[in-house]
Amino acid sequence: MNNDLKDRTKKFALAIIDVVEKLPNTIPGRAIGNQLVRSGTSVASNYRAASRGRSDKEFVAKLGVVIEEADESELWLELIHEKKWADVEIYIKEAKELTAIFVSIVLKMKNRN
Repeated sequence: MNNDLKDRTKKFALAIIDVVEKLPNTIPGRAIGNQLVRSGTSVASNYRAASRGRSDKEFVAKLGVVIEEADESELWLELIHEKKWADVEIYIKEAKELTAIFVSIVLKMKNRN
């Protein structure tokens, strides 16, 4: 497991929790917050699960989930930004970077085989 990515995804999860705690206590705020906290924390937990994969194929499959969750987090963050509920541009950037990193890892693994 890449400890830098382990730490980075964990920091992303913690930042997402902080963002969600500041969202408005409205039906849309709670709905988006629930979705974001699930996807944002899932990036870290699924990366850890991928790192324990028993084969390259399992590792790549689990990283697919990480990519989906990071991309989904980006969507929820964009909605929060566009609603002007919180300043989340730095987290949108991080979600994009994490997605790109994991896509790159998957492509390298697939090209290796």
